[in-house]
Amino acid sequence: MSESASASTATQDRPELKRVMGPGLLLLFVVGDILGTGVYALTGKVAGEVGGAVWLPFLCAFVVAMLTATSYLELVTKYPKAGGAAVYTHKAFGIHFLTFLLTFAVMCSGLTSASSASKAFAANFFSALKIDPDRGSVLMITALGFMTLIALVNLRGVGESVKANVVLTIVELTGLLIVIGVGAWALAHGDGDTARLTQFNTPDGESPFSAVTAATALAFFAMVGFEDSVNMAEETKDPVKIFPKIMLIGLSVTGVIYILVAISAVALVSPEELNKGATPLLKVIQAGAPDFPIQIFAWITMFAVANSALINMLMASRLLYGMSHEKVLPGPLGRVLHRRRTPWVAILFTTLLAFLLIGYADLTALGGTTAFLLLCVFAIVNVAVLVLRRDPVEHKHFHAPTALPVLGVVLCVYLASPLSGRAKQDYKIAGYLMVVGVGLWALTWLLNKYVFKRKSDFDPSHLDQSGPVN
Repeated sequence: MSESASASTATQDRPELKRVMGPGLLLLFVVGDILGTGVYALTGKVAGEVGGAVWLPFLCAFVVAMLTATSYLELVTKYPKAGGAAVYTHKAFGIHFLTFLLTFAVMCSGLTSASSASKAFAANFFSALKIDPDRGSVLMITALGFMTLIALVNLRGVGESVKANVVLTIVELTGLLIVIGVGAWALAHGDGDTARLTQFNTPDGESPFSAVTAATALAFFAMVGFEDSVNMAEETKDPVKIFPKIMLIGLSVTGVIYILVAISAVALVSPEELNKGATPLLKVIQAGAPDFPIQIFAWITMFAVANSALINMLMASRLLYGMSHEKVLPGPLGRVLHRRRTPWVAILFTTLLAFLLIGYADLTALGGTTAFLLLCVFAIVNVAVLVLRRDPVEHKHFHAPTALPVLGVVLCVYLASPLSGRAKQDYKIAGYLMVVGVGLWALTWLLNKYVFKRKSDFDPSHLDQSGPVN
């Protein structure tokens, strides 16, 4: 059967999804996917990189995300039934190994994001209980216990819905609006120090420019998630018309919120103090509104990062399961529980990797690795959109000005490179994860070629894809 015939058959056999999402629900979905662990946990770490001008890296990260978003918009409106970076890469280059590497990188970014969420959850858990753990091992054990709970929920099976995402978005957004409101109230009453907003606290020998780029490389973690909305194309009413406006509005809303949160944070708490621990926004609330019930905010933060961890572990295990069924990873990873119909081997394998990440890396390294992996993915997507210009379609679609994806490639590559001041630990963690993936791929290739005598033809459109959230 020819490739076109196969595609046609697959399309005919594939049931049409119900288009239930209008502009309002899609906007909440985009905003909800972007909000999460990044801003709740890493605002202090970004302040530690750049000093008082902590709002600037978030602004730069927003610009880079916006450039890449225009590439995703062209692709999702051009191919409204295709979703995900792996599908676009496969269409553009047709190199199966490259498609596999990109898919595995997306999966790994989900693991590092979930692991960072687990560490943030542990820190906020003790803050909510008003307990100060005297040893780091207590926090680690709590993070590992939380990840175990996530695995158990994943094994049982979780039904995701747009309504659940709406509830989550409202809770996460409420927490950030509380921070902004507390900051505005305190500044209006003469508290805080706005002079910090233009201060750069950089190590000796480091320029403000290098400090900002290093901080941007980390702050980018807070902007990821917008790309996941392309997977909702088939459930959106008139996606070609709605998607561009809503995604750009959603990104702009979150960008403004992040900048206002950063301004409130550094105006009320010094960068040095923000950088201590994994609960920077709790310190902002305590400084600006001492009488505010801090436990409530701690629980809001826990809820936000817990959902990020659950969604990312679901995504990671589902991608691993899908790649196993595509015969590019070992077959046992595709086994499911008989009653629950959940991919138990893939869940256990991804949970084990998450355990190792929690034990090996700190919150900054996990957030930085997530940003690094996704910057590499976004660089390839920005190239893919230019390559696919030679594949015209009959219907009208969003067209990104050529300069935007070109600039997106340059900035993504720069922020992913050592020139940006990115920590060596990010490359080390990402390298270890990709070695695991390539090793499993090589083992499967050898078994397919010499034992099972079958050919693997990796098609990512068969995967149930979901991108990482922060």
